[in-house]
Amino acid sequence: MPNLSFFKPQSSQGWLAWVLLCCFIIFSFASDQFLTVQNLLDLTESYAVTGIFALGLFVVLVTGGIDISFAAVASVVQYLIATLFIQFQFDNAFLSLLLAVFCGALFGMVNAVLIYSLRIVSIIITISMQSLLFGILMWLTDGRSLYSLPEWWVTLRSVLPFQLHGQHFQIGLPLIVMLGITLLTWILLNKTHLGRQLYAVGGDQESARRIGIRVGLIHIFAYGYLGALAAIGGMVQVYRMGEVVPNALVGRELDVLAATVLGGASLMGGKGTVVGTLMGVFLIAILKNGLNLIGVSDYFMNIVIGGVIMLAIAVTHYKKRKETDVSFV
Repeated sequence: MPNLSFFKPQSSQGWLAWVLLCCFIIFSFASDQFLTVQNLLDLTESYAVTGIFALGLFVVLVTGGIDISFAAVASVVQYLIATLFIQFQFDNAFLSLLLAVFCGALFGMVNAVLIYSLRIVSIIITISMQSLLFGILMWLTDGRSLYSLPEWWVTLRSVLPFQLHGQHFQIGLPLIVMLGITLLTWILLNKTHLGRQLYAVGGDQESARRIGIRVGLIHIFAYGYLGALAAIGGMVQVYRMGEVVPNALVGRELDVLAATVLGGASLMGGKGTVVGTLMGVFLIAILKNGLNLIGVSDYFMNIVIGGVIMLAIAVTHYKKRKETDVSFV
């Protein structure tokens, strides 16, 4: 008999798998365009950047923190790399990617240092950083988009072409990058000592400190990791769109946060899985795509996403209080 424990509704992944299945069935009957190969490929390509952001945010949530500045970080990194090319003809693909990841990680680590040294709630620092970075970017650039970009950055490549029923399709680079980062993040959290330390810090920071875990360094790594993935996500976004638009990514934060909490990540830290995070991303993607195909307004999805976050916060605090009450009995 196959192991069906993944689909048990008691686990967050289990109920999420059933919700995904129900959405697939409902939208397949509601629209004949939904369950087509091209639509599903377009859907996964469109949400690859969201998936990259969500995987980085998940690592931060595991440690008990939260970071809202990743979209602004991605936007700043995009513009920096594009400006280097336009102003100085800096056209080395490898060094450009390396610089992007370095800058993104640096912004993330600055967040961690401020949070840990000033003892301020992480959401306050990161919202401030988001506002600061985005404000400076828009002020210095006047909101101008950049189009003259290096060929290696905007030339679309067919990574995995395939044929089905006589039609030609291709799996693009954004999806491949997201899957590669998914594997890297899964190995980090499940197969390394550092991953166990990340979960330990999120589970009980004081206990983690007592057993010798350097909590400050763990936070610096987690926020730096999100910053690096934010930079990669920003670079992938430019690859997909063929242009740098300063405000193209800012505003996606709620989608990413909703996806991670839908996937089972606790806003109190110490819980969640990489697979659950991806499932949350594609649940948001399927809902938006399916509702759009049947003519439902995009504004309705904002209501759904806001409700999901509020529900997740309520459930998280309820469980935390229940665990605390039990521990005192």
